Amino acid sequence: MKKKYIVFGAMAISSFYGFAQQPANYTKKKISKSTIQIVYSQYLQNGDHSAVTGGKGTEKLQVYSPGIIIKQQADSFNLYSVEAGIDVISSASKDNIDFVVSSASKVSNRGYLHIGYDRKLKRNNNITIGGAGYFSIESDYLSLGGKLSASYISADKSQEFSAELQGYFDDLRWGRLNGERPLKLVYPVELRNREWFTEYRRQSFNLNLSYQQTINERMIIAFFPGISYQYGLLSTPYHRAYFKDSTERVENVPDKRLKIPLGLQLNSFIGDRYILRLYYRFYKDDFGITAHTFNTEFAVKMRPNLTLTPFIRLYTQEAASFFKPYRQHDPQQQFYSSDYDLSKFNSYELGMEGRLAGIGKGEKNIYTNNMSLRYSFYHRSDGVHAHMITLLLELVAHRIKTGKQ
Repeated sequence: MKKKYIVFGAMAISSFYGFAQQPANYTKKKISKSTIQIVYSQYLQNGDHSAVTGGKGTEKLQVYSPGIIIKQQADSFNLYSVEAGIDVISSASKDNIDFVVSSASKVSNRGYLHIGYDRKLKRNNNITIGGAGYFSIESDYLSLGGKLSASYISADKSQEFSAELQGYFDDLRWGRLNGERPLKLVYPVELRNREWFTEYRRQSFNLNLSYQQTINERMIIAFFPGISYQYGLLSTPYHRAYFKDSTERVENVPDKRLKIPLGLQLNSFIGDRYILRLYYRFYKDDFGITAHTFNTEFAVKMRPNLTLTPFIRLYTQEAASFFKPYRQHDPQQQFYSSDYDLSKFNSYELGMEGRLAGIGKGEKNIYTNNMSLRYSFYHRSDGVHAHMITLLLELVAHRIKTGKQ
């Protein structure tokens, strides 16, 4: 099964407070900004190389993802943010962990919460520091995480540098949402005669850097180097691997992984109506995977408040050194997996996004209402294909108070 989680928004109610009409010797001054994004997404996938059944079997999957993102710019220095949502996951292949197909598909849920804070330094408001905490839970894992970040914008606004350090601490035992005790790793039903792993934790650390440079009034370039390190239980306990001698085992991959990504983006403003965004990403890890991503977006302003953006993403990847298809593993191998996410493949994703923006002005507040709809089709050379659709509703409100002229 190819497991995807798409994080988006849900519904919320927010209150904004006005002020009495001011005398003539006062002027309005914007002091706060609230942004609410309500997002709903659907991801529909099919394929026939499920890792649950050793690289052969249905990969049918549906994910329905409502969520909400709220950002409150309290003043010129402080920004608070909250992101929350759920993923409702319906996967036919997860039924095959037990070889008992109880329904057309098995349904599980994932909930998440992200709380963040960013602050500009008063002595040097070109520098912003921030932090965030993260929580996520599903039936077969619990994840806690956090991040620290810092960014610097040059005095002339032509350069920006940012750094972000993330840490995630996962517990992969099953049973939290099902009321099962004690918590335990879940294996394929016919392989539960032994404990395949003594470790049930996974730790991940990411360092993400970015540098943005304005070349001229119509062109911006950015670089995104980074490094990631994981250790602990990196195998998926309910994935099977089948061998040439007809035996089977639980998937076993190395317990450490180092990833090195490097991205490059170029944005060009063409006339008053067009924006061309070009992106390339190189990726390499010590599993043996080398990958290249090419992404192109071409935004066209059809009307002052309507923008259409067709896009295409191309991806190519070499296989991990220990990947083999169904019943192709040698029994003497130390590591083995038939998860086609680790295989050699090419893929493309193409689609269209439409964005509608409308601005309304009031006596004491300014509201910006934006709506966007995005659809894409994904196809992979091993047969996986998917449809993705996302609806975003955004409300931005600036609260105004009086101040002396």
